[in-house]
Amino acid sequence: MPQVRDIAMDVGTSHVLIYMRGRGLILREPAVVAVDRDTNRIRAVGSDAYRLLGRTPANVQAVRPLRQGLINDFELTRQMLLELVGHALNGRSFFNRPRCVMSVPTGVSETEQRSLISVMFDAGMRRTQLLSRPVAAALGVGMEIDKSYGAMVVDMGAGASDIAVLSGNEVVVGSCVPVGGDYFDDAIIRYLRKKHNLLIGERTAEEIKISIGSAMNPTGHVAMDVTGRNLISGLPKTVNISASEIYEALKDPVADLIDAIQGVIERTAPQLASDIFEDGIVLTGGAASLNGLPEAIYQVLEIPVGVADNPDSCVVLGCARALEDTPEMRDLLGDGRKHWFR
Repeated sequence: MPQVRDIAMDVGTSHVLIYMRGRGLILREPAVVAVDRDTNRIRAVGSDAYRLLGRTPANVQAVRPLRQGLINDFELTRQMLLELVGHALNGRSFFNRPRCVMSVPTGVSETEQRSLISVMFDAGMRRTQLLSRPVAAALGVGMEIDKSYGAMVVDMGAGASDIAVLSGNEVVVGSCVPVGGDYFDDAIIRYLRKKHNLLIGERTAEEIKISIGSAMNPTGHVAMDVTGRNLISGLPKTVNISASEIYEALKDPVADLIDAIQGVIERTAPQLASDIFEDGIVLTGGAASLNGLPEAIYQVLEIPVGVADNPDSCVVLGCARALEDTPEMRDLLGDGRKHWFR
């Protein structure tokens, strides 16, 4: 009988990642579900559904069941997790139920947390323990958060950013703000609509952000052609967009993020704040890859800022580290009823 090992999961707004002990990262799929409106049947999940975003017929809707760090549609989230976990484990989990450490968006309510644990049991898990995103991100970076020393992590997902000061295995001061990758994408969409009368979709906005987006005013001329719909004529239109324009679009969202970070620091005890000024801030999450973001934060707060290696995998790697059967990790997870959410 094939062995099924314990797994770690990161359920985010944009992606679901699954790590299996002994095998590494075994699944990374977009958190997207395609639903037939006429029958309410799910047509596709993950990558297959993501390819349908903006391209579906009238009777099929491709949606993200999690938005801005919250579960927008619990039933679709349930179906998505059952499908993805079943695919990752090849349907073998019921023969040898594994344990799961899972991180979910901070805004998920206590009732939803319990429901998610029930969903994971249905998917074949023996036991599911929840770990907050900032704690998981810090573990994934390799921080020793059990010490009485201040460390600051900003986990930037698609829907929200978790800002936390950690000490002694706890989130001492924390905040979750709806500023993330989707927020940046929406700002680009609004800017192009207002300035160029050009309507683009979410995928195009994300491509622009990745290609020429910057939190700092770029030097030199960098541009790309962007195709969308002319809001006046209704016909397709291609416009050459410069990196400087995208900087203008992202300037206010980046300022909102910096204000939120500053607000958390202002609520932090002086000794812990001193530790942060000495060691700096670590950015994790996919949205942390925005070009120039560490420099933009340092310019305002004058605190060293670094981006983790493979920032989009830090949370799932932290959950994987929590799977280790050590006194430190057992103390961190408790008995499974302690959810570590603020």
